[in-house]
Amino acid sequence: MRVMLVQPNSASVIKSVLGTTGVPLGLAYLAATLRDEHDVKIVDALTLDYTLDDLRREFKKYEPDVVGITTTTPAIYDAYAVARLAKKLNPEVKTVMGGPHVTFTAEETLAECDAIDVVIRGEGELTLKELLSAWKRELPLKNVSGITFRHKSEIRSNEPRPFMKNLDEPPFPAYDLLPMGKYEISGHRFGNVMTSRGCPFKCIFCASSTLFGKKWRARSPENIIKELRLLRDEYGIREIEFLDDTFTLSKKRAERICDLMIRERLEISWSCSSHVNTVSKKLAEKLKKAGCHSVYVGVESGSQRILDIIGKNTTLEKAERAVKTLKEAGLNVLTSFIIGVPGETVSTIKSTIKLAKKLKPTYAQFTLCTPFPGTKLFELALKRGLLLTKNWAKYTTLEPVMNIPGMTAEQLKKWLRKAYLSFYLRPRFLLEQILRRRFFVLKKALLGTLEYH
Repeated sequence: MRVMLVQPNSASVIKSVLGTTGVPLGLAYLAATLRDEHDVKIVDALTLDYTLDDLRREFKKYEPDVVGITTTTPAIYDAYAVARLAKKLNPEVKTVMGGPHVTFTAEETLAECDAIDVVIRGEGELTLKELLSAWKRELPLKNVSGITFRHKSEIRSNEPRPFMKNLDEPPFPAYDLLPMGKYEISGHRFGNVMTSRGCPFKCIFCASSTLFGKKWRARSPENIIKELRLLRDEYGIREIEFLDDTFTLSKKRAERICDLMIRERLEISWSCSSHVNTVSKKLAEKLKKAGCHSVYVGVESGSQRILDIIGKNTTLEKAERAVKTLKEAGLNVLTSFIIGVPGETVSTIKSTIKLAKKLKPTYAQFTLCTPFPGTKLFELALKRGLLLTKNWAKYTTLEPVMNIPGMTAEQLKKWLRKAYLSFYLRPRFLLEQILRRRFFVLKKALLGTLEYH
């Protein structure tokens, strides 16, 4: 079968501020899994800045039998537009949608958009492969686990698919099907790598543990090094962002990866995400020696009460110690903070801004607490009637979509802006950025946004 996998073009804060996008790893993994049995094409419309007319041209030229579309919550309506275009051009084409948003709103998604035939829930590699096999052999879909689909006038959901146990087994992402030369920042090509899936933490604002499982599954360090070599040798990549929720969850594994990078002399610069509970002096120094330049950590709040509400499973003291340890190792530290958690007050917001300035990280990211489908926060917001809207396009983490008792939406937006201005327009910080020629940081501050992921 001829399969076209599409990342829709949509409004992107990262793209508008930094002028770049990331590698759509999900689609690349799908393509790598399918290409032995099917003809596969990836269209990264976001990176290529394609309009629907551009996609129409791609559809007509390729004439796919199946169109697979990935989407996040704020991009869902753009994904619907792609599905409708595909069906308009060929009513017989099969349309499949996957990604975090539709995993948790599968039935609602099919009800909202009649141009979608099947929703894949959770990890999609094996599910899509099995789905295509069923279509090719004209078999009923009732035995394909992990999907929600249309059956006559009904919408049916099959049982969930178990998570893959060995993440070394899937082939490397099909990078050759992507416009790898387009993924650049500051004139340098970069790539994204995922070395683990799943998360044991229980933050109420994150769906990762539900999407990929509460049990952390990790690739072997040796397998990761092979992929890094591929990216360096075949595509000239010298900058990598590891997209794991917590790259340092296993300190022993993280140190082993660093040791191999040092031994292999990969000469790759990279960044990763960490949890404040998993930072140590030994690990921080090893990260730096292996080429890591920046570590993203979720501090989230300057109030211990708020940290407990969101289930962060840490303390303010641990957060301060972790940031200090990373900085002392010579690493850039990017800290994230959330404003507008249920139970938030003006006092706790002020505490968060105060902590951000006290920690003195290299950069700080402030976002509004957003109840994405699949999170405990979303369930709580529904139960308490806190949702202001279900217009998913507003779920950008920069627009208020949840009612916080005692605080208006406009007040939340003002506090978000105040947090950015208070942190980034400090005279000392401005001077440092100017001396280091980090003018793009100032641009982020003035726009009131700073997104690392």
